[in-house]
Amino acid sequence: MTSRKRWHLKSTATDADVSELAASLNNLHPSLARTLMERGIATFDAARAYFRASISDLHDPFLMQDMEKAVTRIAEALEADEQFVVYGDYDVDGTTATALLTRYLRDVGGKVSFFVPNRFEHGYGLSKQGLDHAASEGARLVIALDCGVTAIEEAVYAREKGMDLIICDHHTPLDTLPDAVAVLNPKRADCAYPYKELCGCGVTFKLVQALESRLQRSRSSIFDFLDLVALATASDVVSVTGENRILLREGLKQLRTNARIGLRMLAEQADVRLSECSASNIIFTLGPRINAAGRLGDAARAVSLMLAFDELEATARARQLERLNQERRELDRETQELAFEQADRILARGSRHTLVLHDDDWHLGVIGIVASRLVERHFRPTIMMTTVNGYAKGSARSVAGINIHAALKECSDILTEFGGHDFAAGLSLPVDAIPEFADRFEEAVSRAITPDLLEPVVDVDAKLPVREINAKLWSILHQFAPFGPDNDMPTFQAGNLEVVGAISTVGRDRSHLRFAVQDRDGGQRLDVIGFRMSKYLDTVSESQATGTPLELLYSIQENTWNGRTKLQLQAHDMRLETA
Repeated sequence: MTSRKRWHLKSTATDADVSELAASLNNLHPSLARTLMERGIATFDAARAYFRASISDLHDPFLMQDMEKAVTRIAEALEADEQFVVYGDYDVDGTTATALLTRYLRDVGGKVSFFVPNRFEHGYGLSKQGLDHAASEGARLVIALDCGVTAIEEAVYAREKGMDLIICDHHTPLDTLPDAVAVLNPKRADCAYPYKELCGCGVTFKLVQALESRLQRSRSSIFDFLDLVALATASDVVSVTGENRILLREGLKQLRTNARIGLRMLAEQADVRLSECSASNIIFTLGPRINAAGRLGDAARAVSLMLAFDELEATARARQLERLNQERRELDRETQELAFEQADRILARGSRHTLVLHDDDWHLGVIGIVASRLVERHFRPTIMMTTVNGYAKGSARSVAGINIHAALKECSDILTEFGGHDFAAGLSLPVDAIPEFADRFEEAVSRAITPDLLEPVVDVDAKLPVREINAKLWSILHQFAPFGPDNDMPTFQAGNLEVVGAISTVGRDRSHLRFAVQDRDGGQRLDVIGFRMSKYLDTVSESQATGTPLELLYSIQENTWNGRTKLQLQAHDMRLETA
């Protein structure tokens, strides 16, 4: 198979600038110096901040607009022994935020209960039904987490019910903000907070950080919550730069050494060694199990797991989430088959820049996952919807360069509800409006898209011959972690490679490709693993059989097998080298 992807060598830095940075960093390997510069790190001081940033470098939470108002109101409620209701969203970001603030308020003596909406009964975000529940709990103060920044009518409703409202959110605000006691959101146009990319749990952590200061408690105690912040930061796919990078890195340390009992039991069920936990483990293993609770019903089960103190309770709840995740995976498989067929039929009728799919019987809890896979398969903005209470509700996913929230905003007169990020959003609309919406969405995206945006691109940080990979280079490269958006695991390019030894497909479904390479002019041999890349078996076999050099895009990782750890290459793409 020939690669359909375009290889883009970033290479915006000049050789002279790269050499200067490398020299200032104790003769750092030029490929790593170039990789740093592609991340905007061009000086010794910037590199020191990148590699050595610590908890002490977190921003003052009171720089966030309305933080003073929020803290003052919460302190008053604690003093008056008022009833709090913590109201969180049902995904990983929302449930971790809910667990964090609920535990903290209880620790400081607050009367607090939590509420997480059921996506089937209440829909997304702050709702009148959810506020009715809060009122029935006797709430005087509702704190909405990871939702609420667009809830204009709901904020009025809360006030009518005699409840004050504080909103902690990170989603894109509308031009008008809800009439609440405080709206904490770094993306507010009038917010001077220096870092804009916190997840919902991250904003909640900043609230707790401010409360600790106001209540004059020990600041160190709140850092026990960073395992929850790490879960949310990785799972919500926010930028892993600046403050997020500090929170994720320190949170991973907490997960590895002192995670709360619920997360330890969840990791045990998922067969994850927390002592070696990475952002990737969260995204692909722990996060989906927490999400499964909300996708298939009651996300409160995930919050209760994270609040558990007793090992027996935590084990029971972790097993429940494991069973739900198995059910979710089966639904994924069935929905994916139907969605792929529907997408193929749409694209066979003519060229389109978007996919808008709907089926009455699809499960609302899994269509977002399948929409992401459709984007990977067809590389175009995709919306998947099902029918809930007479309305089409669903999830939108996008490609780099297309702001899907902005495209939905152009169709807002058709939509009954929408909200989200540049790359992911939720929406609802009348079922009979789907054809008109599909055409309008296509038009909105078509105005913004260019042909190159529909071509899969692999960004390459630098060229790095295989013979130059060694333990010293790896020890420095390892410090680039944690990885994620805007700080991806570096991808390198190597050419003139010889395929050596056996070539095999591995894995339960034989979808992974394993082989080994070395430079054709000599040097070390390194194993290569290509996940879900068995389609390149012919390419690798042809290279070995004919002696045609192989070009490889790869990242470097450690592989431990039978107690032995060694470096290997993870393939991202490959092709036969042409003259």
